[in-house]
Amino acid sequence: MNEVADLMVVLMAMTNLILLGTARLTLGVRLVGAQGALAGAYMFAANAEHPTVHVLALSALIIVAKGLVFPKVLLRTLEKAEARHEMEPYVPYSASILLGMVMLASSVWVSSRLPIAGLTIPPSAVPISIWTMFTGLFLVVARRAALTQVFGYLVLENGIYVFGAAIAGEMPFLVEMGALLDVFVAVFVMGVAVFHISREFEHMDTDRLSVLRD
Repeated sequence: MNEVADLMVVLMAMTNLILLGTARLTLGVRLVGAQGALAGAYMFAANAEHPTVHVLALSALIIVAKGLVFPKVLLRTLEKAEARHEMEPYVPYSASILLGMVMLASSVWVSSRLPIAGLTIPPSAVPISIWTMFTGLFLVVARRAALTQVFGYLVLENGIYVFGAAIAGEMPFLVEMGALLDVFVAVFVMGVAVFHISREFEHMDTDRLSVLRD
C-alpha cells in the first residue's frame, strides 16, 4: 500500500503549489481542507497492511476535523468578512511559485541527509512533508491577509503531521490527540480573530494594522 500512501503525499504537493499561486481565498480554504483530508488518509494508507483501531480512529478523526470542520469554520469566517481575494501580497504569486520550487529542491536535499535509510516509507513522504512545512511558513510570512496566514499555519501543521507519521509510524495516541486539539482550538481562535479584524478595520490586511482607528 506504499503506492497509495505515496499518491497521498504527491497530491499534497500539488495543493502546496496551487496555494502558492492562488489569490482566491475560497479556493485556498478548500485546498487546505483537501490537504488535511489527504494527511489523514496518508496515516491509514501507510498502515493499511496492519490496520489497528488506533489508526482507523485517528485517520477518520483527522479527515473529519481537517477536511470538513476546519474548512466550514474558515468559509463561514470568510463569508462574514466579505472577502474573496487577497490583494498585493508581500511576495508576488509568480515569484512564490518559483520560490516554492527552490524550497522543494531544498527539501529533497535535507531529506537525503536524514538517517532514514532503513525505514519502509514512501520515497516522497519525507521530502514532500518538509516542503509542506516550508510552504506553510512561507504563507505565514509572505501574505498580507490574516486568513491566508491561517492557511499557512494549517499547512505547516499538515507537514509536521505527515513527517511524524512517516518517521515514527504510529505515534502515541495521547500525543496525536493533544496536537489535534491544539490545532482545533487555534483554528477557532484565529477564525474569531480574523472576523474581528475585518469588522474593526474593514479589511484583513495585517500590514495595515499599525494604523489605529478611533
